[in-house]
Amino acid sequence: MTKHPESHGGYQRYFIETELTPDIVPWPNRFLVKVNRFQLAKLLISEIIHYRGDLKAITSRPCMYGVFSGPIGGFAPRPQHCVGCLRCTTQHPETVTILHNPERERLGDSYFTSNYINAVTYEAETGSIPVKGAGYPGKFGGEGWDGMWTDMSEIVRPTRDGIHGREFISTVVDIGEKPSFLVFDEDGEITSPQPRILSIPVPFIYDVPPKSAESEGLYEILATAAEQTQTLSIVPVANYKLKAAGRRLPGENIVPLVKLGAESHLEGLGFTPKMIEIEVADAPTSNIRHLISTIQSQFPDTIIAVRIPFGSPDALLQLYESGVRVFHLVADFHGRGTDGRFVMDLIREAHLAFVDEGTRDEVTLIGSGGIIAAEHVPKAIITGLDLVALDTPLLVALQTQFEGDCTDREGSRFNTPANIPLQWGVQRLKNLTATWRDQLLEILGAMGLREVRRLRGEMGRALFQVDLELEAFAEIEGYVSK
Repeated sequence: MTKHPESHGGYQRYFIETELTPDIVPWPNRFLVKVNRFQLAKLLISEIIHYRGDLKAITSRPCMYGVFSGPIGGFAPRPQHCVGCLRCTTQHPETVTILHNPERERLGDSYFTSNYINAVTYEAETGSIPVKGAGYPGKFGGEGWDGMWTDMSEIVRPTRDGIHGREFISTVVDIGEKPSFLVFDEDGEITSPQPRILSIPVPFIYDVPPKSAESEGLYEILATAAEQTQTLSIVPVANYKLKAAGRRLPGENIVPLVKLGAESHLEGLGFTPKMIEIEVADAPTSNIRHLISTIQSQFPDTIIAVRIPFGSPDALLQLYESGVRVFHLVADFHGRGTDGRFVMDLIREAHLAFVDEGTRDEVTLIGSGGIIAAEHVPKAIITGLDLVALDTPLLVALQTQFEGDCTDREGSRFNTPANIPLQWGVQRLKNLTATWRDQLLEILGAMGLREVRRLRGEMGRALFQVDLELEAFAEIEGYVSK
C-alpha cells in the first residue's frame, strides 16, 4: 500500500510502505577489520586477571553491531557488520584497525562514486535515511551540485515535521498544459486551450533505463514500482508488451516513449496512457508539430511530452510556439549537456528563458541526468525544474554495477543482476522513493514551505559557492574566480 492506513472523512495521506530488503548479490564489505591476534591475546589475558575470571565482562566486545560476535570473537571478525563507527580502534588502537575496502570503493564510476553508491544502497535496503553521527569530515563545497547550498533561514520553530505527520507538507506536482488565461466567445463558450493537468504525489518519475541494462524483468519492476508508489515509469513503446511473460505491463502508470517516425507502435496499446513522451532529437519543428497532432487525435485526453537533450533556449521557445507544453530535458549520466556544461546551469538557463517570455507557468519542465542523491532533487527544483526523472539511482538500488566510466546513455555498459525477483526489486525502489521523499520533506520543512510546487525556481533559497566566494574575496589580491 502507498497510502496511510488511517483515513478521516474519506481523506488518505500519501504513504509508502518500507520494508527491510537485503542485498541479493554479495557486494564487497565497506570496511576491512584487521585484528592483531597477538595483541588481542595479551588483552584477553590482562582482562582475565583484571576481572578475576568474570566471563561476562571478559567476553564482552566493544562493538554493538556484532563484528566480534563470532564463536571466537575478535580472532575471526565479521567485517560485513562493520559500519565504521571506529569505537573498537579508538578503545584498542594497538589491537584493531579499520580500513576502507578498496574493492568497495571501486564500485560506481568517477561521478557516481562509492559514497553515493553506499547511500543509495542503504536507502534501498532499509527504507531509512542514512545518518552519519560522527559528523561530516569532507569539503563543504565543490563541483556540480556541491557548488550549491540551500538556505534554511526560514526555520521558525523546531516542531516542523512533515515526515512524522505533525504538519502536512505536500510533495504533489502537476504535469501538463496550464494556460495563463482563457478566451470566451460571445456565447460564453471557451475558445482557447483549457488546462490539462496530471498530478502525481512525488516530484520524480522513473526514466527509461540505458540500452545495456534493458530487460523484460527490469521493465516489469519499474512499472510495478511506479504503480505502487503512484508515480510514472517511462517505457519504450516497443518494449511495452512482455513477450516472454505473455502479459502486458501495468498500464495505468506507464509513459510510452515513442521515437519520431515510430508512432505506429502506439496502435494496440490496450489502454489510454496518462502521458506519452516523444523523442525528437534534432527533428524539424514542423515534423514535431505533425507528430503531436497525430498522437493527440488518437489520444485526445493524453498529455504529450517532448524528450530532447538540454540545448539552446531558443529551440525550447520554438517548440513552445509550435504547441509543446511539457519538456523532458535530458543530460548524460554525469549531468553534462551536449556543450559540456553541467545540468544545474542548463536547468537555470531553460527556466529563465520561459520566465523572460512570461510563459513559465504554462509549461512543465522535467529533467534527468546527473541527479544521483536525494539532495539533488530539491536543488534541481530550486534551479527551475518541476520534477525530475531518475535513471542511474534506480539501477544502483537494484545492485547494478558500472563497467567503466558510464556517461553515454546509448553506449555505457551496466551489469544488472540476472533474474531479479519482482517483489524484491519493487520493494527496493519503493524504499528508495520513500527515503528520497522523506529527505525532500526535511528540506521543505526547514525552509518553512508547505508544498514542493512553491520551491520551483526559488533561487532566493539557493546559495552558490562561486557567487559567495566572488563577493567575499574579489577585492583580495591574488584571488582568481572559478
